[in-house]
Amino acid sequence: MTALFALATALLWGLADFGGGLLTRRMPALTVVVASQTIAVVVLGAIVIATGGWSEIGPRLWYAVAAGVVGPVAMLSFYKALALGPMGVVSPLGSLGVVVPVSVGLLIGDRPGLLQFAGIGVAIVGIVLAGGPELRGAPVQRQAVLLTLVAAFGFGSVMALIAEASTTLTGLFLALFVQRVTNVAVGGGALYVSVKRGGRALPEGGEGMKVVWAALPALAFVGLADVAANGTYSIAAQNGPVTVAAVLANLYPVVTALAARGVLKERLRAVQAAGAGLALVGTVLLATG
Repeated sequence: MTALFALATALLWGLADFGGGLLTRRMPALTVVVASQTIAVVVLGAIVIATGGWSEIGPRLWYAVAAGVVGPVAMLSFYKALALGPMGVVSPLGSLGVVVPVSVGLLIGDRPGLLQFAGIGVAIVGIVLAGGPELRGAPVQRQAVLLTLVAAFGFGSVMALIAEASTTLTGLFLALFVQRVTNVAVGGGALYVSVKRGGRALPEGGEGMKVVWAALPALAFVGLADVAANGTYSIAAQNGPVTVAAVLANLYPVVTALAARGVLKERLRAVQAAGAGLALVGTVLLATG
């Protein structure tokens, strides 16, 4: 069950990242974050009411609040690092966030078998390579590296925090709702500050709002896929070794790369294809170990 839900997490996160990447070509990244998460808040709010999730209010929700604060900071750091580039360095470095939940799992007593340890190592190398790292000395600004490491630590921390935010299914719905409300509050505040400083909230041109309205289905998909991924990861982490769940869930860069190949007809570089293959080998070792 852990492997199944963790792989579902990788699929959902990979598709959400792909969709978010496409949307940020048409509108500001902060707007994508706030709009997609607002849709998720509305849907999750309805689910919480329907399932009686309010009865699960307790101190564990502070983990969800923390995840909601850290998430937008990590995402914005990552977007800024991508803008500084090169993406071939930033993208694989961002996936190193897997180290955080894996370390947490080891600290709380996870002891994977020999095959699983081998699978963790192989899969992590595959994840990094699947991002298509630049191997020929591409210049990298120190700020880009620092921002990427902040983002990676943030992404990994969100995984660790959301896994601790609930112990029941209805509690998980409430935790995800609280996380998304916090996401919107933090992201909305950042968007307000950005606009005050001369940034844009809408796409350029006279039909900015029309572009946003037309993109609502895609925004809904991105927001809800991200929510579902957090949910499936939490279930995976609670039903098996966190180390295994975290590594399998972090295969999402492979999904994003394959989606770009299938939809945008982007050709995988040799290093990405090798990374995807290693990630698959690591997955098999983890699942059979």
